Amino acid sequence: MHIIMALLVGLVFGLGLIISGMTDPSKVIGFLDLGGRWDPSLAFVMGGAILVGLVTFRFTARRDRSLLGDVIRLPTATHIDRRLVLGSLAFGTGWGLAGYCPGPALASLASGGSKPLIFTAAMIAGMVIFELLERLSARRKQTA
Repeated sequence: MHIIMALLVGLVFGLGLIISGMTDPSKVIGFLDLGGRWDPSLAFVMGGAILVGLVTFRFTARRDRSLLGDVIRLPTATHIDRRLVLGSLAFGTGWGLAGYCPGPALASLASGGSKPLIFTAAMIAGMVIFELLERLSARRKQTA
């Protein structure tokens, strides 16, 4: 049942990204271009996502288990540190340069174009490099 629900949620999410225009890099870059021909339409998409998230987190915070019976694990970190800021800057820079972020890039793979494929490959490479560096750092801390 969990796999079926994950598939359905992923399909709804991907369809929402496609319908809202989040998979169109030119629309995303237009939204980020505050000094040029700014396209505010994605602000409504983000506002809707934030509203859904607020309602969902408030509902979820009152529960111990998900609707499928799994234990709910909400984020506990509340501080802003160097890693969070640098990660946010890297994410925003990549989004602004490419017009893709992870979800829309994966949804765009269905279009068969080379740009989402190149972005996704670069994203996966970055994730692998990050994981390798984290493991190397953990090993150094263990031996020190």
